[in-house]
Amino acid sequence: MPATVADLAAFDEIIDARSPGEFAEDHIPGAINLPVLDDVERARVGTLYKQVSSFEAKKIGAALVSRNIARHLETWFGGKPKSYRPLVYCWRGGSRSGSLTHVLQKIGFAAMQLDGGYKAYRRHVVAELTRLPALYSYRVVCGPTGSGKSRLLQVLAGENTQVLDLEELAAHRGSLLGALPGQDQPSQKSFESAIWAALNRFDPARPVFVESESKKIGALRVPDALIAAMHASPCIRLEVPLAARVQLLTEDYAHFLHDPETIRHQLGYLTALRGSETITAWQALASRQAWPELVAALLEQHYDPAYVRSLARNYAPSPTDQVLHTEDLSAGGLQRLARAILAAA
Repeated sequence: MPATVADLAAFDEIIDARSPGEFAEDHIPGAINLPVLDDVERARVGTLYKQVSSFEAKKIGAALVSRNIARHLETWFGGKPKSYRPLVYCWRGGSRSGSLTHVLQKIGFAAMQLDGGYKAYRRHVVAELTRLPALYSYRVVCGPTGSGKSRLLQVLAGENTQVLDLEELAAHRGSLLGALPGQDQPSQKSFESAIWAALNRFDPARPVFVESESKKIGALRVPDALIAAMHASPCIRLEVPLAARVQLLTEDYAHFLHDPETIRHQLGYLTALRGSETITAWQALASRQAWPELVAALLEQHYDPAYVRSLARNYAPSPTDQVLHTEDLSAGGLQRLARAILAAA
C-alpha cells in the first residue's frame, strides 16, 4: 500500500527519483536526489513518446532506468542494512518511482512509494499554507532599515526560540540591494516548501518570532495567509539612531563596497520614484565610494519614508507592542535585546 505525505517522518530516507532539474526547482525538504532518468534522458524518452510511440519510449526508457538504478544500487544503496526503510517518489507516483521501489523491495528493503508523488506533496503544501499560519502566535520584529532585525532573529534562534527567518529562506535581504552575492533565490515552490517545513516543526503553544516583511522578498511572494497572520500580530519595535544603522548596513553590505558600478546601476531603478537629480547625487557618492554618506542619504530620503508608510499600512502601532531603544547593535547588545524580549514574552 503506498504511503502518503502524512507518513513522511516514518521513513529512514526520502528519495526523489525525478531528474536533477525537477529536483532543483522543488523537492520534499530533506529528500535526496537519485534520478532514474537524468534531464537529457527524460527529454529523450518524452520526445519518443510524443513523436514515435509509447512502446518505443518505454523500451528505451526501461533500459536507461535499469542502468541508472544499477548504478545507485552499487553506490548509494551498497552499504544500507536490511532494516533500511526508504520512501520513494517521482512526479506523480508512476513508473520512475515505481521501478526503483520495486527493485528495492525485491532486494529485501522495506521501501515504499509515495502515493501521488510530488504532485500530491505539492497539493498538500499549498493547502497547508492556507491553514498552518493561523495556528501560531507571532511576535513581529519591526524597525527601520539597518536596525538589526535579521541579526536579532539569529540571536533569538540561538536562545531556543521559534524563529521564522523568511529572508534566510528566500536568500534575499528584501530591498533593492538585497540580493546575496553569488547566490540565486530559490524557486517560488521551493520557498513555499521551506516555509511549510519550518511551520510544521513549530509548537503552536510557543510564540514564533518573524521580521516585518512585505508581501515580496526579492522575486518571491510570502503566502497570503502568513502575511495576514503577521499583520494581525503584536510587534517588537526597535528604535535605533541613524549612525548605528549606517554602521550596520556598511558591514552587512560590504560586498557592494567593492563594486560601485553595480550600486550605480541598481540605484538607477529608483529614478522614476526619486527623480534624476537625487539619483545622480547618490550615484556620485557611490563613484567616490563615500559609503557612510550614501547609506545615510538612502536611509533618510528613501528607506525611512517608505518604511513609515509601510508600517502604518501593515504593522500599525498597538498598545501591546514592545518598544526597545538601543544604540548598540554589537553581538553583546543584540544578546541583551533578545533577553529583554524573552523576559517580557
